[in-house]
Amino acid sequence: MSTASAPAISRSLFAFSIFYGGMVTIAGVLGVKQVALGPLAVEAGIFPFLILVAISSAVAELHGKDIANRLVRFGFVPLIGAILITFFVLQLPTDEGMYEPAKPAFPIVLGQSWRIWGAGIVAYGVSVPLNIWIFSQLKSATGRFAAVRGFIAAALSQIVDTLIFITVSFYGVRPIWDLMLGQALAKVVLSAVLVPVIIIACVAIGRRLDAPE
Repeated sequence: MSTASAPAISRSLFAFSIFYGGMVTIAGVLGVKQVALGPLAVEAGIFPFLILVAISSAVAELHGKDIANRLVRFGFVPLIGAILITFFVLQLPTDEGMYEPAKPAFPIVLGQSWRIWGAGIVAYGVSVPLNIWIFSQLKSATGRFAAVRGFIAAALSQIVDTLIFITVSFYGVRPIWDLMLGQALAKVVLSAVLVPVIIIACVAIGRRLDAPE
């Protein structure tokens, strides 16, 4: 009696999927800190988020747009799971023996509002698939220069990400235009500096992992 074999998954896709899930969850935690990069200010969550964007582009380059979009959809699982378990932990009583600097800091760092959590989910669900679409469309037009395509796709998708996240998070709470412009500029600059390098590295690593032994 024959049994169906499990679907094969390449080593590069397996490795990138694990790393991708970790970056999805840590992006929200690091986003609490604002970092100063010269005259630019940006929330620190942009660093793992740009890694997500670069990995999604590398996966699209190696395995196609459909696989990259599937990776993004699976990314909702650790993202929403991390939010739910964080909310659950915040509801539990705090041990009185917990040392004082961490005791008040923990709910401040992790206790983001549902509005900000929701903004992160919406921004992720729109901007990363948009990045994959732009990256793939540019490949159809040019057929090469993955690093350049990655920068263009990341920069445009991060502008959209900023529009969504800042609007959903802060509209009606504080003035948003200056914040939005500053964040968008910072993300475009970081996209130019980081994304092409990460894409080149991920594509090279992926091809090496998938090379026949």
